[in-house]
Amino acid sequence: MDKNEEDKIREALAPKDWHQIKTADSWQIFKIMSEFVDGFEKLGKIGPCVSIFGSARTKPEHPSYQLAEEIAFKLTKEGYGVITGGGPGIMEAANKGARRGTGKSVGLNIELPFEQMANPYIDSDKLLNFDYFFVRKVMFVKYAQGFVVLPGGFGTLDEFFEALTLIQTHKIASFPIVLVDKNYWKGLIEWVKTTLLSEKNINADDLNLFILADTAEEVVKAISDFYSKFMLKPNF
Repeated sequence: MDKNEEDKIREALAPKDWHQIKTADSWQIFKIMSEFVDGFEKLGKIGPCVSIFGSARTKPEHPSYQLAEEIAFKLTKEGYGVITGGGPGIMEAANKGARRGTGKSVGLNIELPFEQMANPYIDSDKLLNFDYFFVRKVMFVKYAQGFVVLPGGFGTLDEFFEALTLIQTHKIASFPIVLVDKNYWKGLIEWVKTTLLSEKNINADDLNLFILADTAEEVVKAISDFYSKFMLKPNF
């Protein structure tokens, strides 16, 4: 643990009087509200979009980067916009694919220790910057009609399970969730089946809340098939 982390812990544990706590919390509420308002105003106009998740650390020469770009490109050709976390790696690839497909390219950026710069492929009027993860996650879910999850780390897992939980609990509609790269996700899926399901912490039907795919064509077909079933089409 470095000195900066130690200082943060000491500051968090330092005694504070009621006035200090109340003042800090009150100002924080206004900051949170401003992020919600800005997000709602900008994203309420974007039309049907798909949120694409994946690692910020994936390099352009990696097959997952190239696959993310192709998925985004093909989605825009079907009329969908693309929403990403706005950073490098898979996010950059998806925004790049959306730009190449002349579709809407949205970036929900957040300042992080290692991945803090927005990528250059986001539409200038569709870049939002957040301080709060939970506000950002609301935007990912509220304005997406589908979710594509490429290989990633803790952040990607957080976004995947957030969408999965909201669908499982009927807090949002049962939009398609597509996990890309069956080999990458097979260990997680096996654990879900052998542990969560066997312990009766989920139902067998919950395994149908997501789809596995390996190619861009499979991803686009999964999303298109879902919406053709409901006679819905993108409107741009």
